[in-house]
Amino acid sequence: QVQLVESGGRLVQAGGSLRLSCAASGRIFSSYAMGWFRQAPGKEREFVAVLRWSGGSIYYADSVKGRFTISRDNAKNTVYLQMNSLKLEDTAVYYCAADPLRVGTRQTDFSSWGQGTQVTVSS
Repeated sequence: QVQLVESGGRLVQAGGSLRLSCAASGRIFSSYAMGWFRQAPGKEREFVAVLRWSGGSIYYADSVKGRFTISRDNAKNTVYLQMNSLKLEDTAVYYCAADPLRVGTRQTDFSSWGQGTQVTVSS
């Protein structure tokens, strides 16, 4: 398993932008799937975006499509989530997740998780 550490969460105004980072330790093979999930207070954790480390198979939740972009930097072993046009409902703890094989959108599709980073969108 790889270890994941998220960063970049903070307080931001609605309409603003933010970029989250997820640094992975250990060997990341091209077959790895890297994803982002989020959990708002009182709600279940939900899928946000996922990509395969090789560069293909990118998927987004409908709620963030067109506003968020997932990407990766092979040299830095880091996955990013660029978040634009942020809304109040984007407020949540954002988690990075990884799995050596499956490109999924369910929590059970991922075997490694980070500790999360808080994103708060204010009006």
